Amino acid sequence: MSFLPDIGLIAVLLASGVRLATPIGFAALGGVLAERSGVYNVGLEGMMLWGAFGAAAGTYLTGSPVAGLVAGVLLGAVAGLLLALLCVSLAVNQLVAGIAINLLCAGLTAFLARALFGLAGGGTAVSGFASLPVPYLSGLPLIGPALFNQDPLAYMLPVLVAAVTICLYRTQAGLRLRAAGEGPRAVDSAGVNVTAVRYVSLALSGAFAAAGGCHLVLCQVYIFSEGMSAGKGFIALAAIILGRWHPVGAVVAALFFGLCDALQLQLQFSNPLVPYQIFLILPFAASLVALVWFNKGTRQPAATGTVFDREAR
Repeated sequence: MSFLPDIGLIAVLLASGVRLATPIGFAALGGVLAERSGVYNVGLEGMMLWGAFGAAAGTYLTGSPVAGLVAGVLLGAVAGLLLALLCVSLAVNQLVAGIAINLLCAGLTAFLARALFGLAGGGTAVSGFASLPVPYLSGLPLIGPALFNQDPLAYMLPVLVAAVTICLYRTQAGLRLRAAGEGPRAVDSAGVNVTAVRYVSLALSGAFAAAGGCHLVLCQVYIFSEGMSAGKGFIALAAIILGRWHPVGAVVAALFFGLCDALQLQLQFSNPLVPYQIFLILPFAASLVALVWFNKGTRQPAATGTVFDREAR
């Protein structure tokens, strides 16, 4: 019977891993859409932060977490459109534009949070979504808490992954999006507006990344704080590469990083005498090792990172 405590510990680890992986999964899903259309979205970190602020502000002003979620997602879509304006229309270097989005969102959310919530800088608690246990299934040993006792956004993520996968690989719109990232000139020759495809993709990318930020506020901590995305957007970039630019692969990679994050939290609590900073580095170290180990043989969409100019020959 001595194995029972270990099973309980693993169940807690799995449940925490799924919860912590959900924001990364949303951001990675958005990043896949952007890069499949031919644009790097290095601004995922800032868009998550922007979405988190939108969720907190929308909930604070209306009292409804649903309204907060809508506000956060819409703000994320706006950030995605701004990135599209910089990268697609103004031909700014995509990496530079992404970094600019991150810096803009960090500064703007800090300023607006202080203006809206006061000197507490966003420390005001807001309402959010509680866990929704599935009857009977949530009581299953080991996997029950992880799969069937989560919040509504965690349940929504696999549904969106399935929808995006079907859209990308089974519809004409998805074919156009992938083709815009592989051969934009050929797509343009077929009469498809590459600029419009990339604008829509980046708006969706921003909305998905912002949904990850909404999860942080509405399902995890119920407050907004400056810099609360804490590098999760950058980990999502690693998840995109590990997942080989496929929605399912990217979210599975996000789950791996979420489990690493849950593990470092458990190590912190079980080893109080060890400086906690040693354990904090675990998810980032895991992302680095995984990228080095599994990155061999991967190939990004051929036109990702390049500017499309239909007049150039």
